[in-house]
Amino acid sequence: MTTTNDSSLGFVDELVGRLPAAETTWARTSLTQRAELLGRFAALVDQHAEQWALTGARIKGIPADSEMMGEEWIGGPWAILAYVEALKSTLEVLAAGGDPLEKVAMSPAPGGRIALQVLPHTTFDKLLLNGFRAEVWTEPGVTAAELRDRVGLTQREPHVTFGSCFVLGAGNVTSCAPSDVLYQLFAENRVVVLKLNPVMDAVKPVFDAVFAPFIELGVVQIVTGGVDVGEALAHHPGISAVHMTGSEATHDAVVWGVGDEGKIAKATGQPRLGKPMTSELGGVSPVIVVPGEWSKADLRFQARHIATLRLQNSGSNCVAAQVVILSSDWSQKEEFLGELRAAMKAAPKRIPWYPGTEKRVQDARTSYPAAEAIGGTPERTLITGLNLDDPGEPAFHCEYFGPVLGVAELPGTGQQFLDRAVAVSNERLHGTLGANILIHPKTRRALGDSLLRAITALRYGTISINCWTGVGYLSPTAPWGAFPGHRLDDIQSGIGVIHNALLLPATERTIVSGPFRPFPRSVLHGEMALAPTPPWFIDHRNAAKTARKLASFAAKPRWRALPGIVAAAMRG
Repeated sequence: MTTTNDSSLGFVDELVGRLPAAETTWARTSLTQRAELLGRFAALVDQHAEQWALTGARIKGIPADSEMMGEEWIGGPWAILAYVEALKSTLEVLAAGGDPLEKVAMSPAPGGRIALQVLPHTTFDKLLLNGFRAEVWTEPGVTAAELRDRVGLTQREPHVTFGSCFVLGAGNVTSCAPSDVLYQLFAENRVVVLKLNPVMDAVKPVFDAVFAPFIELGVVQIVTGGVDVGEALAHHPGISAVHMTGSEATHDAVVWGVGDEGKIAKATGQPRLGKPMTSELGGVSPVIVVPGEWSKADLRFQARHIATLRLQNSGSNCVAAQVVILSSDWSQKEEFLGELRAAMKAAPKRIPWYPGTEKRVQDARTSYPAAEAIGGTPERTLITGLNLDDPGEPAFHCEYFGPVLGVAELPGTGQQFLDRAVAVSNERLHGTLGANILIHPKTRRALGDSLLRAITALRYGTISINCWTGVGYLSPTAPWGAFPGHRLDDIQSGIGVIHNALLLPATERTIVSGPFRPFPRSVLHGEMALAPTPPWFIDHRNAAKTARKLASFAAKPRWRALPGIVAAAMRG
């Protein structure tokens, strides 16, 4: 049963009062039963996938016949179905007394870490995402034996529960809130109250429908409402923990309070919230473009790539690229910037759908009067000439959460440039959620182990090489979150992780990589990768059909569906 808002907030006590019984029910639910619940959930997502995607599109002003519908299929049903299938598999292995890591390749990583290959994870991954890889690095000093002893997290003893969690849902990507709920249920072993961001209220009927098995059991409750509802639930003594996906400002309001009271509480280290708080927040994500000898086709494709990193979801992604770092000594720098301007201008038109976008864009243009209104839509903005020696640059610490892209330059080439770009990314840019590196295969080979050292030094939760950090988000077996080590009084991109369908302990970062060129140019230039232009590219010509087929496949993986997916993707 779900609850709805009322003016007195009296329903909050009633709702929270049901949680102890729900926790008892969850403790008595076996691993086999939990896996079955996930199977029922997935079937309902498949049944309501069309409604889910169309509702997300209506929220964002996307026409139902637009190729931009692909974003809603990818960031909604496909993402959650892939996650549920992987999580269900982990529970089934645990229920049978098996080892979820039995088929996961492990190898040493720098600094006493272990690297676990999580993509490709299945045979279908090898075919559908050919050329893409992801590996998870553990924290330093963790041994393989410790990993095997702890994998499964709380599901090793499912009868030992940990109270309840209030989840403040994200307002930008429709799969975020459901995946946060599932992570609390299974990784943290807590029953959940989810409050939707008001931007996403329209998707509540879909969530009520797909979460029906958990709602009927009493272990999930979904509510809507404003700040008053969130405050009442977050600070209710019957709630054990809080998790949110959103902005640093919202996080600090929950933990410390607002106005002068909040500032004093933060300065004196006296949080208002006296319970555990985890979070996935945004930040200022870099794109480090390592100079090399690129063909005209390479320049054009990677310019489209960066335009996607910034403009996907109209720039309203927590990990959207915000600062491109170029070499001032790169002979192709001006040609590349010309291609980048053209790619941003040519990208499909989008309305500034996320609340406050127009103001944030105007703030950026006020800070940088020489910023270029790049065309395509009035909000698209390119800021060149950012000074990486100036820690006070607004673009380095203000997450614009909209179609604003900055460009900064550093001298040097090769390892010298890369090392300095890594250092400024760590030291100048706010947040640690995701970082991107674009590097020509020839340059990558020339750097050799030096590239690995640079990646090791880069302190971000997800690092992508020649692909979107969102591939880490879409890889269900990979953890997603900030680099470890943030504090409540310096939260940056948050504390803790989500996703992590293998239920891995002690993770530090995810490293994803993809082909520098799409098929067939990849193979023609010696890259053994068969992936065409990815369907998440903003200018993909068949994104909607491809993403819809991928979601259907995630619900029912089957060999006979593969040719249709490949054919659709190739038309991008």
